Amino acid sequence: MIHFIGAGSGDPELVTLKAYKIMQKADAVLYTGSLVPREVLKWCKADALIVDSQGMKYPEIFAFLETHKDKIVARVHTGDPSIFSTIAKQISFLNEKDIAYEVIPGITASFGASASLAIEYTIPGVSQTLIITRVEGKTPNPESLDNILACKNSSLVFYLSILLLNKLKKRALEMGYSHDTPCWVVEKATWEDEAIYKGTITDIEEQVSHIRGVALILFGDFLYQKEREESHLYVKPLVKELEI
Repeated sequence: MIHFIGAGSGDPELVTLKAYKIMQKADAVLYTGSLVPREVLKWCKADALIVDSQGMKYPEIFAFLETHKDKIVARVHTGDPSIFSTIAKQISFLNEKDIAYEVIPGITASFGASASLAIEYTIPGVSQTLIITRVEGKTPNPESLDNILACKNSSLVFYLSILLLNKLKKRALEMGYSHDTPCWVVEKATWEDEAIYKGTITDIEEQVSHIRGVALILFGDFLYQKEREESHLYVKPLVKELEI
């Protein structure tokens, strides 16, 4: 069986217990070396075949999965397999070949980053919606940046967009965002060399111009972490005095 595993955002101890058990007994491991820290593979057994998929094209990946289909295969993706992982095309291939598989969820970088920052994405009166997206570059985004930025009462997290930060800044300001709107960048969330940069949409670019690798952009007023109204769930309701 092929086991698609979400390896988490970087910290090897954030691998789920289920994924850990599969990796311990996997005969063949195909992992995304450009994004998954090598330390995550320490759970694998000594005689496992471990192959880095970096640089592989789909035919090579498909061939690996089909060749080892009768073994325990761990196809290790970064974060959670449901976000920017390309598993849809791999699963389509497995369905065509009638090869058994399962998907094991993991912790995506946006949740690893929120833990490192000790923040909440849903702040009463500010945002009850989390949008995970990317700024359009070479890879098209069917949702325009204007439509995404129009959701001003949402918590915005941009993956794969650090080199397009200027585009985000320019359009946000053109659409009326305040120059003081918080914009934070988390580089390599939960990795050992994680770095956090806090600024505004106006000045954050200067702080992170050196980053060329894995980083998230968090943008919006939710970063103030200040409720604009109290949660009805945790606030004791006022009881009117009975009139005599």
